[in-house]
Amino acid sequence: MAGPVPGIRARAGEQRRADPGAESRAQSEGTPDQRDGGRIGHCKKGGAHLQQSTEMKFQFIEDSRFEFPLEKLCKVMQVSRSGFYKWSQALPSAQAQSKADIQERIRFHFHDAQRRYGAPKLTVLLRREGYAISERTVSLYMAEMKLRACVSSRFRVRTTDSDHDHPIAPNLLNQQFDVEKPNQVWVADITYIPCREGRLYLASVMDLCTREIVGWTLAGHMKTGLVLDALEKAYASKKPPAGLLHHSDRGSQYASEAYRSGLEQYGMTASMSRRGNCYDNASMESFHSILKKELVYCTRFLTRKQASQDIYRYIEFNSFTTASEFTVRWATCPR
Repeated sequence: MAGPVPGIRARAGEQRRADPGAESRAQSEGTPDQRDGGRIGHCKKGGAHLQQSTEMKFQFIEDSRFEFPLEKLCKVMQVSRSGFYKWSQALPSAQAQSKADIQERIRFHFHDAQRRYGAPKLTVLLRREGYAISERTVSLYMAEMKLRACVSSRFRVRTTDSDHDHPIAPNLLNQQFDVEKPNQVWVADITYIPCREGRLYLASVMDLCTREIVGWTLAGHMKTGLVLDALEKAYASKKPPAGLLHHSDRGSQYASEAYRSGLEQYGMTASMSRRGNCYDNASMESFHSILKKELVYCTRFLTRKQASQDIYRYIEFNSFTTASEFTVRWATCPR
């Protein structure tokens, strides 16, 4: 039989007979949709998801949508595109996720501090962890989570008796609270600690430069021995050079002959606040006030031993007064 005439197209049957392998190749390759679907359906990670829950299928599509067409992924995973879009829109945004992370850290630090820290100190801790956040935002988040630092009502007990015949030292400090070096100026004071077992009094000595409590004592009385013991502990701990300025109120304990002799023995110069002026010893007053707000008022000590242990932990590990001082203390404390 003569071959095909040049320039004349062969009939369909003849064309198929002319290329006997074309039909088998077409059957094996399938349509474009079948080819893409087969490639997706038989990819290494795709097959394992076909029998999974709808949630997992949507997650698989989300992870693969930049590798394969979305329409093909939904078809192979046997889910609708509208269902996927609805699921995708319900995912938390990056901003919402960031807020949730920060709130979780706020909740952790708040309870870790036994509900004692408010927004200022929590802000310091969050910034330490790398969060760029303002104190106002922390305060708003705390309000949303109904987190509030515990503060109880105060019961004031007079601890300063300035009606005595002891000599009064001049006010050499004169509210000059910015001190350049440690062991140049110490301030001292007494405060009352309520306890179910009986009254307690805390005498503290603070370094005005570092705001560290360098010496402190708890006792069931507020005689001269209380403040003298705190001074002795402070000196034994720091061994400051002669010439240190020691400031206190004009209470009888600090004006007593025994206490003045102790100051002289350690080479310290006495300074006392003006009558009725608590601002002259503001740093020490501030520390005792915050200790009560953050610890005493929300603990309610049942025994003197419990009070002593809790106050020890507070002073030794949290010897700060304001958020800025807390920042410095936190940055330098060992970990």
